Amino acid sequence: MSGVRVLVGTRKGAFLLTSDGHRTSWDVTGPLFGGWEIYHVNGSPKDPDRLYASQSNGWFGQILQRSDDGGRTWEAVGNDFTYEGDPGTHLFYDGSSMPWRFQRVWNLMPSATDPDTVYAGVEDAALFRSTDGGASWSELDGLRGHDSASTWAPGAGGLCLHTILPQDDSRMLVAISAAGVFATEDGGESWRPANDGLRSEFMPEPEAEVGHCVHKLAAHPERPEVVFMQKHWDVMRSDDHGRSWREISGDLPSDFGFAIDVHGHDPDTVYVVPITSDEQHFPPDGRLRVYRSRTGGDEWEPLTDGLPQEHCYVNVLRDGMAVDSMDPCGVYVGTTGGQVYGSPDGGDHWSPIVRDLPAVLSVEVQTLP
Repeated sequence: MSGVRVLVGTRKGAFLLTSDGHRTSWDVTGPLFGGWEIYHVNGSPKDPDRLYASQSNGWFGQILQRSDDGGRTWEAVGNDFTYEGDPGTHLFYDGSSMPWRFQRVWNLMPSATDPDTVYAGVEDAALFRSTDGGASWSELDGLRGHDSASTWAPGAGGLCLHTILPQDDSRMLVAISAAGVFATEDGGESWRPANDGLRSEFMPEPEAEVGHCVHKLAAHPERPEVVFMQKHWDVMRSDDHGRSWREISGDLPSDFGFAIDVHGHDPDTVYVVPITSDEQHFPPDGRLRVYRSRTGGDEWEPLTDGLPQEHCYVNVLRDGMAVDSMDPCGVYVGTTGGQVYGSPDGGDHWSPIVRDLPAVLSVEVQTLP
């Protein structure tokens, strides 16, 4: 029977949660890199032994780690995230200009076909690629070369490229806080804004081409043209590779949130975790509810069995939810309170896999042979 490995990044280290196909009993390994912020841990879909971790510390900066044995041992690899050419400037919170400066890796996206190819989304917002397992990096500078780049400004968490969504060999979407979504159809040489249909009331021009605070994107690999978005207010859907968007917030108790994901087998089943508001980063009414739509949006049902339904004031961050490819599909949610909840049946029933970790920053899942 195959199994799963849940990769958890936290404020104070990384943890690996491993189970067989039943997903009822779990082995917990960690903390790895104890005391360091681990913004993201992700594994190769091609090689279950290949893992990457973004290790960051205010004193010692950014270190990229790689494991080739499923997390038993790790090696620090390349950290040469150098912007191509003259880096230029972008906007700061107050509207002033400041130079582009590498600060940390927010997101690691290994290739689905080659374990040595991996993409990195960084702050200040840029996209890098490695073809040698992270030993060296080069910027796909066509993104920052877009005419609008000098007007990009940070969201509350910084000017970060936080989501990398490959769609095929040449297509890719990325999301930047707070510039919005950008798309390439030529392998990263050129990019276009992909924000048509988004509306952000806090902006001087609510329907501007760039400047939207997108929190997360998700799509099913078998239907890449359909993309779901959790935005700073609004849950959105695109049926044309991000060229246009429509709202699907429907009957959610709040359409503010950070995390969104798609069922491992059913492209019409989507999950979100509503948060009260942009000021109150906790679940509505103090009840942790994952919401599921089986219709691709608009109609949502709360999933509560096994989740705390009173006095719960945690948050689920943008990378805090993941699904596996098992049958039935497993769903996993990590919270800022240090709990990781798992559901082995698509969200119908939940139980805590582990409690009392540091605040969870990211959750990813690997299927094991």
